[in-house]
Amino acid sequence: MQSIDKMLSESGAAENLTKKERLTLSRDKDKMEKVLGGIAQLGRLPAALFLVDIGHEHIALAEARRLGITTFGMVDTNCDPNKVDFAIPANDDATKSIAIITNYIAAAIAEGLEERQQSKDEEVEETDNEAEKKAARLLAEAEQEGGRGRGERGGQGQGHGNQPKRRVPGGASRRPAGGGGQGGHADNFEIIEDRCWL
Repeated sequence: MQSIDKMLSESGAAENLTKKERLTLSRDKDKMEKVLGGIAQLGRLPAALFLVDIGHEHIALAEARRLGITTFGMVDTNCDPNKVDFAIPANDDATKSIAIITNYIAAAIAEGLEERQQSKDEEVEETDNEAEKKAARLLAEAEQEGGRGRGERGGQGQGHGNQPKRRVPGGASRRPAGGGGQGGHADNFEIIEDRCWL
């Protein structure tokens, strides 16, 4: 059906066809649209299938059972109610009874979809709130860590005698070669360590 749509919509392909071929393709497209129009855009298997007359729609019922799709069906006295998962006893020949039950089921489906959308929206809001709280908590912890680290280093003075040596991948230590850290280079190394470890 999609290939026929593509052929008829493209101007170059449609011009190469004769009038009779275009007419045949358009008739085939209309016929497929009438029979398969409702399921043409389905990307996955449906969760359930509603049947009005399970005796008349026995092929659809067999396909649904083969694919493991849950079936709901209006069952009259001339059909076996055990063939469907959920049988609805009703007159499947009268248009009024079909309209009443179909409208009721359609309203129930619409209500369920609306509730599902509301619950998804609430979940999104909850996850957004949780993410904001977590980000604020992590930011507060980072600020506390940063303030604590600066205060400790400020009180130590310039000596690094009790700190362990840290090695860089090239094999050289991060401390200057003088060993004591008396010069201005030690402060530069502390800043580098802050950047590396925070």
